[in-house]
Amino acid sequence: MSTLAHPHTEPSSDRMEEDLRRLSADDATIAPSEIAVGVIIGRASEYFDFFVYGIASVLVFPAIFFPFAERLEGTLYSFAIFALAFIARPIGTISFMAIQTRWGRGVKLTMSLFLLGISTAGMAFLPNYASLGETSIVLLAVLRFFQGIALGGSWDGLPSLLALSAPPKRRGWYAMIPQLGAPIGFMIASGLFLYLHANLPTADFLDWGWRYTFYVAFAINVVALFARLRLVVTDEYERLLKQRELEPAPVGEMVRSRSGSNMLIGAFAALASYALFHVVTVFPLSWITLNSTQPVNDVLVVQMIGAAIAIFGVMASGRIADRIGRRSTLGSVAVAIAVFSICAPLLLDGGIVGQDIFILVGFALLGLSYGQAAGAVSSNFAPRYRYTGAALTSDLAWLIGAAFAPLVALGLSSHFGLIAVSGYLLSGALCTLIALRVNRALEIRG
Repeated sequence: MSTLAHPHTEPSSDRMEEDLRRLSADDATIAPSEIAVGVIIGRASEYFDFFVYGIASVLVFPAIFFPFAERLEGTLYSFAIFALAFIARPIGTISFMAIQTRWGRGVKLTMSLFLLGISTAGMAFLPNYASLGETSIVLLAVLRFFQGIALGGSWDGLPSLLALSAPPKRRGWYAMIPQLGAPIGFMIASGLFLYLHANLPTADFLDWGWRYTFYVAFAINVVALFARLRLVVTDEYERLLKQRELEPAPVGEMVRSRSGSNMLIGAFAALASYALFHVVTVFPLSWITLNSTQPVNDVLVVQMIGAAIAIFGVMASGRIADRIGRRSTLGSVAVAIAVFSICAPLLLDGGIVGQDIFILVGFALLGLSYGQAAGAVSSNFAPRYRYTGAALTSDLAWLIGAAFAPLVALGLSSHFGLIAVSGYLLSGALCTLIALRVNRALEIRG
């Protein structure tokens, strides 16, 4: 196998990389279980950061950054800034891959996670609109954009390495392991907001209480950084990555190759899952809060239960995929999401019971679909492009399917009714089914 040559590095960066290796040199061999733990910790910390912002964009930001607007408009403004991180992700992925090529994987990961932590913690120190005016909104948008840059840069290849380490009959099980970070991160973020919102007066919560969630995000990022560095900067990990050709490849070269179309197919193949992602996490909280159909704390409790269900759904997806195949699993769940989309307006408009059913069933479907959403067609990438292709396919899926989901779902449903939510979810399910069909046809033809 051929690997990409690394250019000559500066002595200072060599010393930094060597220091990082000494910190992690206590293990000569990396077991798949260690890789799995590193993946879950890393993903959970990243999702925690993003869900902290998502929940705050409903409960906090409309009041403190957009007090001049109606509550609906303020929430839509928050969701517009929410989308900036997903626009920035591919930029971060490409930029930090260049950093990795020049200075090494450990330096890249350290820089990206510190940028993620600083961007998140920086939001905790932002003055509100009453103190700083429109400048506070600009600063919020800049920090959100840097969150996306950092998340794109935090791609470390661990999920791909884990997938390639899987026994032939357990690939579905190994593929779901990185996806556990999403419901775990959401559960922790929701639980923290629930505790603060339930135990503080509204004035204190909006003044300073919400800021603690962003401080916690920085602390979790530091823990996650060292958990991942323990693997990433070891000689054994580098050897395994080079054996499997998990190194950055030039993006332009990849796009011009056959792998460029694989990236598009892979992104659309996962669209049902990514479209559902924020429609069952961020959107219900905004819809229920704006319409005052039940207390915020009750919604957060139900969503935490939903996240627990999603954890079991993710694990179940691994078992199912090992029986019927990952693509068949994605296709079957896409059909289920299409059926769910038809029921969505009835459930959301069905009072407390209907809304709770929407959240719980939505999380169950999310676990089953998201568990296999990553890498369903990644085997189509040539080995040289697998590392770069997997990262950019994920970025593209998030951008197309999830970035604007809260904004579109809330904006359209407020003007045209909840049938708009059905249309959004149904379009994602149809895109998944079409992409899987196209991928199948290309495989047969190839």
